[in-house]
Amino acid sequence: MNDAARKLSPVQPAEPLYREAPNNIEAEQALLGAILVNNDAFYRVSDFLKPEHLYEPLHRKIFEVASEIIRMGKTANPVTIKTFLPADQKVGDLTVAQYLARLASEAVTIINAEDYGRAIYDLALRRSLIQIGEDVVNIAYDAPLDMPPQAQIEDTERRLFALAENGRYDGGFQSFSDAVAQAVDMAGAAFERDGNLSGVSTGIQSLDAKMGGLQRSDLIVLAGRPGMGKTSLATNIAWNIAAAYEPEVLPDGSFKAKNGGVVGFYSLEMSAEQLATRIMSEQTEVSSSKIRRGDITEHEFEKLVGFSQTMQKVPLFIDQTGGISIAQLSARARRLKRQRGLDFLVVDYIQLMTGAGKAGENRVQEITQITTGLKSLGKELNVPIVALSQLSRQVESREDKRPQLSDLRESGSIEQDADVVLFVFREEYYVKNMEPRDLADPKYPEWEAHMDKVKGTADVIIAKQRHGPTGTVKLAFQSEFTRFADLAEPSFIQYEEP
Repeated sequence: MNDAARKLSPVQPAEPLYREAPNNIEAEQALLGAILVNNDAFYRVSDFLKPEHLYEPLHRKIFEVASEIIRMGKTANPVTIKTFLPADQKVGDLTVAQYLARLASEAVTIINAEDYGRAIYDLALRRSLIQIGEDVVNIAYDAPLDMPPQAQIEDTERRLFALAENGRYDGGFQSFSDAVAQAVDMAGAAFERDGNLSGVSTGIQSLDAKMGGLQRSDLIVLAGRPGMGKTSLATNIAWNIAAAYEPEVLPDGSFKAKNGGVVGFYSLEMSAEQLATRIMSEQTEVSSSKIRRGDITEHEFEKLVGFSQTMQKVPLFIDQTGGISIAQLSARARRLKRQRGLDFLVVDYIQLMTGAGKAGENRVQEITQITTGLKSLGKELNVPIVALSQLSRQVESREDKRPQLSDLRESGSIEQDADVVLFVFREEYYVKNMEPRDLADPKYPEWEAHMDKVKGTADVIIAKQRHGPTGTVKLAFQSEFTRFADLAEPSFIQYEEP
């Protein structure tokens, strides 16, 4: 209790020969005194200040006991608190009871209680930063086998992020009038934005009409069986958003997206080169297979070169790291947001990621960690995240191949954490495999008629949507260019499943 006694003593000792951790004993005494005199002071700091944030051990105990008494609806003052503290403990020449009385007698007005609380809290954060820094140095020197440098970097980023999140005292309740003002601002922004959407436009009008765009902080799961085109739809949307990017300068000199946005694309399955080839094929209408083989005309090559110059100006950033962990993904997304800005994020796909646990742990729990982490990241960065997901094989065993929420693979948490679940379904894929081998087969005309009906189309099934209706959007799909688009005939642009 030397610190508390020192601060109460009128004579200050000589400066210590060592560097002391950041603290302000006087602020702690002033806050505790204000609480002991008027318990209302406690409610001004209770939503962000905890006992462990106080530096002096005795002050932590006093604050903890006072918190419990006040929350029980009783009065916390020097008389009611002293019975819960060790009677034989000394603070310099004072007993604990005398020290409590001294705190109350020297208390100032409770008006400054919140300022004292924030000062104490900020100092606690600084001490935590020092601890993290010391751990980084010590672990780096010790070089333990179970903590390679990359793992240490990820752990440090995680701790710093947790500290940043816990270090905010601007949360809590807000008045309904403030919430209404924010809703009106969102509506005004939607009115001014191209397409009058509240969210980020996908560039596909029929899909936007059903969803109102991609809403910020939403986790949108895009699922489908192999060959359905889920990666193609994700790249289409990512390119449309990046290509439509139109920055707006804010009064403080920073930028925000008026239309479109800065896009981050985690391609865990394909390389950046393959992804770029896909986008070039989509936009130039030159088959990706021809691009890979070099089987292109001079005119097509000129189109590719011209489009490549356009691509260099588009804010689309690709990370091709395979098997990335949710911690690595989150750290890199924060870094992109800080350095270049970020308005939309794509993860292709969930099952190729790893969780925070050790290898070999329960895969369902690992997927739960991943989806929960993606949902938290979307809220933190205030951006929509489209996460691609596989579907289980049970779809193939059914006569009706249209996917359902129960088909999401490996974890119910995908459905639970997602704000929107989209399924890509191309009936053409299955009908094509049913083609009769013999043209003379009586069923061939029936198959041909069915094929003509579904050829070049795809269904995007909105199976779950927190902010709007479910249903199905019918799109055109050009397989040679892996491109989704609105159907030409307005009568077929959109319909709902009965």
